[in-house]
Amino acid sequence: MYRILLFISALVSVTQGVEIITRKGDLHVANKKIAPNGFERSAVLAGKTSRSVAFPGPLIKANKGDRFEINVIDELTDSTMDRATTIHWHGLFQKSTNWADGPEFVTQCPIIPGNSFNYRFSVPDQAGTYWYHSHFGAQYCDGLRGPLVIYDPQDPQKGLYDVDDENTIITLADWYNDTGPAIIASQGAPKANATLINGLGRSPDGNPKSPLAIVNVQKGKRYRMRLISMACDPNFTFSIDGHNMTIIEADGVNVKPYTVNKLQIFAAQRYSFVLNANQPVGNYWIRSLPSESGPFEQGFKNGINSAILRYKGAKEVEPNTTQATNEMILRETDLHFLSASQYGKSQVPGKPFPGGADLVLNLTLAFVAPADFFINDVKFEVPDVPVLLQILSGAQKAQDILPKGSVIDLPKNKVIEINMFGNNTIGGPHPMHLHGHTFDVVKSADSPDYNFKDPVRRDTVAVSGSNQTTIRFVTDNPGPWVLHCHIDFHLVDGLAVVLAEDTQDTKFANPVPPDWAKLCPIWNSTAPDVRN
Repeated sequence: MYRILLFISALVSVTQGVEIITRKGDLHVANKKIAPNGFERSAVLAGKTSRSVAFPGPLIKANKGDRFEINVIDELTDSTMDRATTIHWHGLFQKSTNWADGPEFVTQCPIIPGNSFNYRFSVPDQAGTYWYHSHFGAQYCDGLRGPLVIYDPQDPQKGLYDVDDENTIITLADWYNDTGPAIIASQGAPKANATLINGLGRSPDGNPKSPLAIVNVQKGKRYRMRLISMACDPNFTFSIDGHNMTIIEADGVNVKPYTVNKLQIFAAQRYSFVLNANQPVGNYWIRSLPSESGPFEQGFKNGINSAILRYKGAKEVEPNTTQATNEMILRETDLHFLSASQYGKSQVPGKPFPGGADLVLNLTLAFVAPADFFINDVKFEVPDVPVLLQILSGAQKAQDILPKGSVIDLPKNKVIEINMFGNNTIGGPHPMHLHGHTFDVVKSADSPDYNFKDPVRRDTVAVSGSNQTTIRFVTDNPGPWVLHCHIDFHLVDGLAVVLAEDTQDTKFANPVPPDWAKLCPIWNSTAPDVRN
């Protein structure tokens, strides 16, 4: 049973204690007891040192064109949670460094406690809002997640805002009083105990004076807010009382500016929006209503699911503002990429009609009680040998690669169209994330229409109900890339496939470093009770 902590009612700033890693450095992963919602529990956290680990983890930042070297050091000791780890750099293409992508037993063996692994990769053609998280079991639900931002000194939209720094990052997360392994073992639908905004929040049954995050602004300035959903499960409906949001980026890709006052953001998605601090000096509620029922039926009572936007000069009190009545909610089809040639693509690849691609894949989601998910009637089970290692060892065809039935061959330099069918699968909408690529969302789940001209280009898209979602991309990045539901509990329960892209060129395109080759021998020689 978790101990309730009594906090003083002072409200803390969102910027307090923010750690920053610029391109290179150590990322320690360790256990620590924290109480972000007023309930103390042990968690899996990241920091620049083992003593400074926190939730969220440090901001990792760089500029477009930079090279990262992040040495991940596993110092986990709490046997109630997973102790091995990997890190995925969500949204980064990892071109020529597939081995650094992070998903367990797809591109690497996990890091064992007492060991480290140096992730080295470059971002020659990417800028925007990203994040990093554990890709081992449901470990990131226990806290191992943090923001990653790549700044573009030549940002084509920089004239729209005045401020863009570590203080304008807003992270959203669900938080559980139980551990990830305990939730998975229960085989029930998980119910978060709190919504955390920048690492702080209140539970409906907790202390109504627990601190809330504060986002500070100055009247007259325009802010580029970088909104990151680090959720394990729910999607959030996000808004800021009294303020519009002009969307300028989705999942690391610039979009034509589009103004709303409310948006729905799914697990792993990101948006940049411009907030004009043009309202009277005061305090305004920031609202992030999760999709899950249960504890969240109370909405925003006593400051749950909330943070505070505070103008310079305002009193340090909680807001008394209300939500807008003239709702302008974002629809995915309202977004259009800013430049068709941003990544060297002159237009949506393929021909402008359904099926107008070199290869069309149909993927149908399904669920079988009590807790198994399937794609095309196959449950994904992590293999004993990483898919990348299997390919480097000579396996070239999907039928020769484990896990059987969950690997799909993709030929090189071809246009791929994937139709994903929700099939009324329980637990949706399902945010499907593709590693190694962005894709054009030519058909969104909530729309009957196709857009082959200028749809949103992103890396995570919702599949819901009985609807069909269709995406397109070009196979220009050799390696095994996992496509999976980013509700982390669903991934653990099988909702994933591996796209083995251009297996013949994978070895040449992704030369592996010596320390990568040591991961599996270390894993195999470690006792099972230490590995998990």
